[in-house]
Amino acid sequence: MNDPRYTKLARLLVQYSLRVKPGDHVLLDMIDVPDAMTVALMRAVRAARATPVVEVRHSRVTREILRGTNPRHAGLLRDLELARMKKMQGYIAIRGADNMNENADVSSDCLALYARITRPVLNWRVNKTRWCVLRWPTPSLAQAANMSTEAFEDFYFDVCTMDYRKMARAMIPLHRRMQNADRVHIKSPGTDLSFSIKGIGAKMCEGLLNIPDGEVFSCPVKNSVNGVIQFNTPTIYAGTKFENVRLEFREGRIIQATSSNTKKLNAILDTDAGARYVGEFALGFNPHILNPMCDILFDEKIAGSLHFTPGQAYEICGNGNRSAIHWDMVLIQRRDWGGGEIWFDGELIRKDGLFLPKDLQPLNPDRLK
Repeated sequence: MNDPRYTKLARLLVQYSLRVKPGDHVLLDMIDVPDAMTVALMRAVRAARATPVVEVRHSRVTREILRGTNPRHAGLLRDLELARMKKMQGYIAIRGADNMNENADVSSDCLALYARITRPVLNWRVNKTRWCVLRWPTPSLAQAANMSTEAFEDFYFDVCTMDYRKMARAMIPLHRRMQNADRVHIKSPGTDLSFSIKGIGAKMCEGLLNIPDGEVFSCPVKNSVNGVIQFNTPTIYAGTKFENVRLEFREGRIIQATSSNTKKLNAILDTDAGARYVGEFALGFNPHILNPMCDILFDEKIAGSLHFTPGQAYEICGNGNRSAIHWDMVLIQRRDWGGGEIWFDGELIRKDGLFLPKDLQPLNPDRLK
């Protein structure tokens, strides 16, 4: 029996997020996802008179692939997957996992090698296709959110199928301000960070690239970042959990990094030269997402949050930084998380997670729900 929520989500992804056109080829990358959801997506793509191409993956198998990879193996997969990706106009990935730490025992060397060699596939997908990536509500994700499986499933479908058109309209003034801003100053407990976003531009994220969504991102001028940022949410990278991440910057570069696993943190930041520079800065404001669950597609959208990203910059609104990593780290500035301030060119834009200027107040949770 089909769950009508699957059909609703599939139609949102195909019709709104990707805006699939007749004749498109759409790659459906399904990782630990129920077959019924895959079928719902296939039918939605066909209803748009496009062609679905299906890849079914399993996280335990992927772990074994990564454990045994080498340059020849990774290069072969890169060539095969890049050839396929070049034939696609659209890409939808739904990523489930029974164990979000499945890759915890894969060596950093293997992860870095695979990411570096296969990077052209990701670059082509991000820059040359219409794409959307989302998670699947597994018991593992529900556990991370401290929710029952049923309650989390209800939350997931509510937040993933909210009125993103309304959100998009409310984002426009923030987008305009970030496009025109120069100096950014972030203050929070343990954080005093400044940088420039002059000339970089900004991008609204209103349910077209990620579901759930709710952010506007830009990027620091590469050598402009100075100061310290102390993140107050845990983050998972390649199956390893890090807490209390603290980064110190000088002229754009991370000169000191500490966390609950400082050694592995620095090993990841030493993947390549670009890993110690920042590739993204964003403000999150999804009113339904309030607390971290160690899943970045949710955590980076938390109401009253920001994220700062060591590694690869996007081509759009980017600073030219190149790296095999792109690691979003989240700081929540609501009062119940210690508070904080964001300033643009000397104007206080957000305090304790709430936007202050009149034109930005529609992004506050009481107005956006």
